[in-house]
This record gives sequence, structure tokens and C-alpha cells, in this order.
Amino acid sequence: MNLADVEAAAQRLAGVAHVTPVLTSRTLDALVDAQLFLKCENFQRTGTFKFRGAFNAVSSLPAEERSRGVCTVSSGNHAQALALAAHELGVPAVIAMPADAPAVKVEATRGYGAEVVMFDRYAVPQHEAGERLRQERGLAFISSHDDPLIAAGAGTAALELLREVGTLDVLVAPIGGGGGMSGYATVAKALLPDVHVVGVEPAASRLASRSLGEGRRVEIDTPRTIADGQQLRVLGRFTFEVLRALVDEVVAVEDAEIVRAMIFLFEHLKVVAEPSGAIALAAVLAGKLDVAGRRAGIVVSGGNVGAAQFAALVGTSPV
Repeated sequence: MNLADVEAAAQRLAGVAHVTPVLTSRTLDALVDAQLFLKCENFQRTGTFKFRGAFNAVSSLPAEERSRGVCTVSSGNHAQALALAAHELGVPAVIAMPADAPAVKVEATRGYGAEVVMFDRYAVPQHEAGERLRQERGLAFISSHDDPLIAAGAGTAALELLREVGTLDVLVAPIGGGGGMSGYATVAKALLPDVHVVGVEPAASRLASRSLGEGRRVEIDTPRTIADGQQLRVLGRFTFEVLRALVDEVVAVEDAEIVRAMIFLFEHLKVVAEPSGAIALAAVLAGKLDVAGRRAGIVVSGGNVGAAQFAALVGTSPV
């Protein structure tokens, strides 16, 4: 995958995906002594960056494959994205979702017209659940992350960010399976070779840091973390190679630090972010990386959190 693939994805997504806002905050800048630019993908269709990759992947399928339908496995954000992308393109979709996936994500996936099949993520590895579904239904499988088309679609968010704000010294984004980060890093390094690319993951996981540190795709038990979008057991084969080549640093944050970032976003920018969506900012606020005196892009990757869950996490009651 290269910058041309991301630019091609941008053409497919033109007029379909939202060009999401980039927000700034004087309070935030003063707090960390830097210029921060928040790319707010919580305002993307389906509430996360995932729609970009899903639409790019489904629209790129041969007509015969699209006519049969598509399937995937996802805790919710990719599920919703694929369901909507398939609906927009007139393609049937079947999604395997963990039994403990947030109800708001399950309901939204069904609302977009997809069939949902539940599985136990703590008993069955996610990739195994997806492979079973693919074999049983005979549908084209669209990975949530391990696909150059998914990564290229995600990368369009970074393309928009850099076109709007220009030069950055640092780019900070979440790492789950690596699809989003693969796209962001590809764009960032192509346009700004000296930019420092930082991935952020839950401390309960450390999947990317372990894998990159050992030079191989480490498989772990499903991590227990509020960042449900990052509860993967293994990085993708494709994404691992991209991350190894282009990501400069990976840092980890605790769940409590994620919640503090969610509260900051809500109180100071009036932005509702889900835990995985707030994790990149959490790393900056917690001092896990040095941004002082620098221009930093921060990907707020999604906002799919229900009112009750948000209230429980931040310690308040829904209005």
C-alpha cells in the first residue's frame, strides 16, 4: 500500500464519507505546551473512522462477489461501518459480533440492515469466529483491519488532516488490529518523512508493543479493557509489516487515563468519544509522549458509546 492507494480511496469516498472536522483548544494547548489538532472521526458516518475503509473495500469487490454478499467479525465499529457500506451499495451483509459488544453498536449494526450472529470472544478467538462465518456462508470476508483496502480507506482521514493543517511534528493515533494506523502512517510518512508516528494501545493489551518488540505477531488472551475497539488477540499479517516499517513508537495507557481524556473532550470541546476514540489524547494528557513545543495531530477515532455506558464511565448520570 502507498499514498496512491489512499488517494484512490479518497476518490471512491468523495461525496459518500464526511470530511470530518479538525478541532483545536487553547486550554488543551496550554495544558501540554503544544499545538494539538484533533481529527474528529467521531463525526464520521456510523460514528467512527471505520466507514472509510469498509466502503472502500466493498466498493472495490468484483460485481459477482458483491452480489453474494459480505461478512466480517467485529466488536461493533467495523460491524456498523460494513453494514452501512453494504446497504449503500446494495450488498447483503452478515456480521459476527461478541456477545458482550455494546448494545448501542449491536442495535446500530442491525439497524443498517445487516444480519448479526453472536459469539463468545473469550472462548472463541475473533479471527476463528470470522473464518467460521466465511466458510459457513460462502461470502466475501472483509477484515476489520488486515486488508490494504481497509487501511487505504482509513488513511483518507490523515490525508484530510494534513491538507487542512499542513506540517505536523507528531501524529498520534490508536492501534487495535493496525488497519487505521497503517493508513495514517502511510500518508504521514509519504507527505512528512520526518513526522514522529505514535500508536496508542490499552495497558491491558500491549499487543502492538509486544509484537513490534519481538519482531513477530504475538498472540495474547483477549484483554480486559474499556477500550472494546482494541480488544484484539493478534495483529494482522499485513498491518504488522506496515506498523513495523512506519510506526516510530507505541505507548500504553490505563483505563483510568482513557476516562480522564473522555471527560476532557466532553467538558472542553463538547465532544463525545468512546474509550478507543479518546485513547490517543489520553496518552498526551498522561504525559506518555513528549509533544512540548510541537505540532501534533491526534486522531479521535470514534464516538460510539451509549449514554448509560458514558455516564457509568465518567461517573455521572445521563440527563
